[in-house]
Amino acid sequence: MEIRSLSEAAPDRVPPAVNEDLVVTGPDFAVVLDGATAPQGVESGCRHDVPWLVQQLAQQLAPPLLTQTSASLPDVLADAIADVRASHADTCDVSNPDSPSSTVSMVRLHADHVEHLVLADSPVVMRSPDGEVTVHSDDRIDRLPERTLEAVRRSRNRPGGFWAASTVPEAAYQAVTGTTDRADVDVIAILSDGASRFTERYGHSWDELLDVLTVDGPRRLIDRVREHDAACATPRWKRYDDASAVLLQGP
Repeated sequence: MEIRSLSEAAPDRVPPAVNEDLVVTGPDFAVVLDGATAPQGVESGCRHDVPWLVQQLAQQLAPPLLTQTSASLPDVLADAIADVRASHADTCDVSNPDSPSSTVSMVRLHADHVEHLVLADSPVVMRSPDGEVTVHSDDRIDRLPERTLEAVRRSRNRPGGFWAASTVPEAAYQAVTGTTDRADVDVIAILSDGASRFTERYGHSWDELLDVLTVDGPRRLIDRVREHDAACATPRWKRYDDASAVLLQGP
């Protein structure tokens, strides 16, 4: 499959524009990480920021994927989280539930099937040769009964709450995972929520999102999201967000 991708910082970030998303691709895999912006006043217990965590996770995920490990995607992710945790356990309070965290979405291609893993709100969208669209998503944070800082804190990486890549390797085994026959996959999109809001917030269908990606590419999808962001008079959430889109297309 041909792989095209784009990741960019939100346009309203003050310089330097630090992108808390990160995309990693290889010949037969693609990964999207979306770091969770820490609310003001929250003590993370960590001397490092969210971009550091995202970069460290990427550095741990890439080698086994590039060397075509036989380990499952949850195992690859669990090892990455454990290694990153160990790297700063001596300097940071890695038991703090507000430690920097990130979503993780991965796709790995095999000769006869496609694997996916989705942890937190960065969906993987697939379209079959006959046009059927399947969305693999993890919406557990959206189903929390409360979204206050304390409620989210209590629910992060806890049974009955939601899971993200931070300091708890077990989170990898709580991800949404599965396989799809390769013959049933023509197009794959991996999206941070700054790009998936084209559908999830602004009401376009997943079919239209995939059409924009396949015809005009990731640049045009993110441009269209930015147009909606700018025109949104009373945004319920932050107006702009870092946005990442990966397109895998073809045989």
